[in-house]
Amino acid sequence: MTTPLTVRQRLAALHSHAAVNGEDFTGQDLASARTARLRFTRCSFIGADLRHATLDGCWFKFCDLSGADLRGASLREVSLAGCDLRGADLRDTDLTYARLGSVSTGMPTFGLTDVTGARFEGASLRSVQVEGVIGWPPGHGGNG
Repeated sequence: MTTPLTVRQRLAALHSHAAVNGEDFTGQDLASARTARLRFTRCSFIGADLRHATLDGCWFKFCDLSGADLRGASLREVSLAGCDLRGADLRDTDLTYARLGSVSTGMPTFGLTDVTGARFEGASLRSVQVEGVIGWPPGHGGNG
């Protein structure tokens, strides 16, 4: 009898650019998880523990990461579009070349990324692209 894979193992086993749609990772322990450029759509990571996770090149569209703990995570080249990161902990996170923006949902635009109350102390924000983001803290780089 085989033991079922943990959520962390299942995500690590997915091939590069695999789609993950509508999954609920709320409160999950995904600390130190490693993925290969996955595409998350309408997934919930509310309060998830993603400390030191490697999510480089992943795409998040309409995902809820509110209250998620991303301290020390690697989010290099990540794309966050229309996502909720209110209250997320991004301290010491590597967001180099990350893109934070919106999803075109018509006029007015409702698909904005919200980082209100997120913590960015010590985060690497080199070459971050920010457009269509609510709550981006002043003095934290970005181009918008």
